Amino acid sequence: MFEKKKKVKELSPFEKKLNDWVAKHLTRISFTEKMFFVDHLKIMIHAGLSLVEALEILAKETGNKALKMVIADVTKEVSGGKQFSDVLRKHPKVFPPIYVKMIEAGEVSGKLEEALTQIAVQMKKTHDLTSTIRGAMIYPAVIVVAMLGIGVLMTTVILPKLLTIFNEFDSELPLPTRILMAVTNFMSKPINLIFLSIFIILFLFSFITLLKKSLKFRTYIHTINLYLPIAGTVIKKINLARFSLTLSSLMKSAIPIVEAVTITAETCSNINYRVSLMKSSQELEKGIPLSESLRNYPKLYSPLVTEMIMVGERTGEIDALLTELATFYNDDVDKTMKNFATIIEPVLIVTLGLVVGGVAVAVIMPMYSLVQNF
Repeated sequence: MFEKKKKVKELSPFEKKLNDWVAKHLTRISFTEKMFFVDHLKIMIHAGLSLVEALEILAKETGNKALKMVIADVTKEVSGGKQFSDVLRKHPKVFPPIYVKMIEAGEVSGKLEEALTQIAVQMKKTHDLTSTIRGAMIYPAVIVVAMLGIGVLMTTVILPKLLTIFNEFDSELPLPTRILMAVTNFMSKPINLIFLSIFIILFLFSFITLLKKSLKFRTYIHTINLYLPIAGTVIKKINLARFSLTLSSLMKSAIPIVEAVTITAETCSNINYRVSLMKSSQELEKGIPLSESLRNYPKLYSPLVTEMIMVGERTGEIDALLTELATFYNDDVDKTMKNFATIIEPVLIVTLGLVVGGVAVAVIMPMYSLVQNF
């Protein structure tokens, strides 16, 4: 007896279009996948394959459907005679302007492989920096979430039962006890928790919306961030690391400094650095050196940065000195973020101690007064 082969149901044209739309618009392409794409493309070109052949192989190899579709589109247009950089420019979400410009410079100079190598190095350093920052934030985030969870549990379950004994007191309760009872009474009612949750969600939604759409609000928040204790210094170092790393990579790719500074501005997470670099690029067009322009922002750029750039401008080795700056700030950020848990731990312990101490005082004070009366 031969088993009947199961027929695979073919998708209808509508289902195919729906799957393609979901893959193209909803499937996320991770930074790691982009990094592997550039690295593998560089290796294949180095091995002697043509650009079209390398792209065809990568389109078959990748498991991400969205990236597969993008590579297929790029392959089709490149095989049709279009410039690789021009085609990549049509996919800004996958290929940011910085990498497109570096590839364009490589095509013009006939050094595409070198450009891809430089991009691969840049992406790896960016990935390492981002991973270091995210890794350092896990511990404080877990502790804060745990503290909030314990706080909600205490005020909704434990304290309401404990504080019922104070309702029978004839004398006036101390202020800390009255505050604690008010908070506990509010949190112990489910309707209040629902309203509080809705308020927090609306507040976060409004905050994020304003941060994205309002330039004044975003500038105000980003300026405050720079002056925060501990975090402010870390934010400055991260932005300086990205600034020096990106600008050095673009300069090595022989991209004009005015254009390189403009592209670099987009990679900085803090808007103050973006604005300062955009203004510096405008001043560069007027003949003002970059080091002189950056000196106008002493709170953003340390003397080390401006002096190193000035030396690079005078010696003609600005890309080499920017690379040294990038290495210095990358190492500095790496050390700071590795010690971030150690730095933030005392702050969390003190905060937790103050909260626990405040609750203990609020509970003990009325009992102590009652004992004294007896």
